[in-house]
Amino acid sequence: MPSQPHRGQSQRGQGQWALGHHEPLNPAERFKKDDPGLNVRDRIINRYSVLGFDSIDPSDLRGRFRWWGLYTHRKPGIEGGRTGALEPEELDDPFFMMRVRIPGGQLSADQLRAIAEVSKEYGRDLADITDRQNVQFHWLRVEDIPAVWERLEEVGLSSQEACGDVPRNILGCPVAGLDGNEVIDASAALKATEELALSRPDLANLPRKFKTAISGCISQCTAHEINDVAFVGVVGPEGKPGFDLWVGGGLSTNPMLGRRLGAFVPEEQVPAVWAGVTGLFRDYGYRRLRSRARLKFLVADWGPERFREVLEREYLGGAGALADGPPPPAPAAGSRDHLGIHRQRDGRYYIGVAPHTGRTSGTQLWQVADLAEAYGSGRIRTTIEQKLLILDVPQESVARLAEELAAIDLQAEPSVFRRGTMACTGIEFCKLAIVETKGRARELYTELEQRLPNFDSPITINVNGCPNSCARFQLADIGLKGSIVDGEEGFQIHLGGSLGTDPGFGRKLRGLKVTAEGLTDYVERLLRNYQADRGEGEQFATWVRRADPALLAVPARLVTAGERA
Repeated sequence: MPSQPHRGQSQRGQGQWALGHHEPLNPAERFKKDDPGLNVRDRIINRYSVLGFDSIDPSDLRGRFRWWGLYTHRKPGIEGGRTGALEPEELDDPFFMMRVRIPGGQLSADQLRAIAEVSKEYGRDLADITDRQNVQFHWLRVEDIPAVWERLEEVGLSSQEACGDVPRNILGCPVAGLDGNEVIDASAALKATEELALSRPDLANLPRKFKTAISGCISQCTAHEINDVAFVGVVGPEGKPGFDLWVGGGLSTNPMLGRRLGAFVPEEQVPAVWAGVTGLFRDYGYRRLRSRARLKFLVADWGPERFREVLEREYLGGAGALADGPPPPAPAAGSRDHLGIHRQRDGRYYIGVAPHTGRTSGTQLWQVADLAEAYGSGRIRTTIEQKLLILDVPQESVARLAEELAAIDLQAEPSVFRRGTMACTGIEFCKLAIVETKGRARELYTELEQRLPNFDSPITINVNGCPNSCARFQLADIGLKGSIVDGEEGFQIHLGGSLGTDPGFGRKLRGLKVTAEGLTDYVERLLRNYQADRGEGEQFATWVRRADPALLAVPARLVTAGERA
């Protein structure tokens, strides 16, 4: 019998299928009911690619296309101040972004060459590594989408369910099976769950996007705390490695950290438990208001105890109750990004390098594929920090490969600023963005390298084009959220966000805004204040929580003008 509504929750109006509320309560739910999102593939191949952009039905263009990883570009010349004031059709440009689904960030050289080929032939030689281990193309025409799919699918890649109200790309540790200190190699569990996710059309209509992480990494590199469902490596109650189950994490405009259910999941049960959590979200998730449709709101209302009870009783069937389990160990000290040169458990090495805030090209990716074959086994990985790894490099080849990568502007030992900066797509292509991000982030860290050449502390700077947190601005040491400041592009600043042993969202102080022109001066001033005031070994996020607000403030002149101090 379906679980009863939470106290204070309306018997109708939340749009929960399990309570009999099947009538769509907003336009997105209507188009999904009228025709499932995955069905649009046939129309793209047989109609829209033949008749062109103007033939595309609006409910397909701004709805179902997402089920195949496709969004329209932002029309050039529309400034950020008008983002929220225009109708969708006024923002649409007749070119597409496409996300390629890359579970666990795992790629072969042949797969990376296919991505590179698509980028060069159809996407103006542009490709972005995202913070969910995808690769994203730009400048695609609808006429070319069938050919793009054909090329990707030849090597086992797909854009299926890379966007939309579906289970998105599953995150995994990029060095799963290679790190001798990992709690458990999650590769098999991730692969089985991915296969299940894409073979279940009944899970392709969820209330909103649904994000998964499955990892046994001791650094906890997949940011399990902010996924809808996460399986975190632990040693179980009987000494056997498995996973601790988390639900309800997510960022955007209402950030929430995931909650432990206190349940231990054996490796072989991960797909079934994942399907149970996903099915529960499908049936009990709030479908009335899009702004409250993420799983985190249901978990916040129910609490972890009730969520686990409903999961076990209604969705796990023969698996029955899960055993209680321990929390995950504290993450290993240091960065989660796997950048640099590291020894694998088999004695070979992997090298992690930093593109410019994830921005790369088909030409560069083809070179990476060639290097991965020449010096390693041909295995490449993407990370959630917009980085690239080449695996399986013999010790005697490490130095030469690092030199070859540096020669194509991929550094294994970048500055702390290049290493720690990430950026979302921004106003260049995104219809939600308010400000430019990729180029501005690169200018910022390049200038900081010149102004603060001896800066010696790890620092994360996340540049986001709007409030939706694609670049996780709430979790950075310095989080920059695009906004209009004094009539021009600028940023609201969040300071001291972190995950790991002391998770918390960045501190947002009243009036902490800066124009884009004044951004570099402000960040330089802030970091100099940190260097002067920090205690021995004190990290930036810790310092921010105790610092005098005057040391964090933005000088008034940087809100109204960008003159250098």
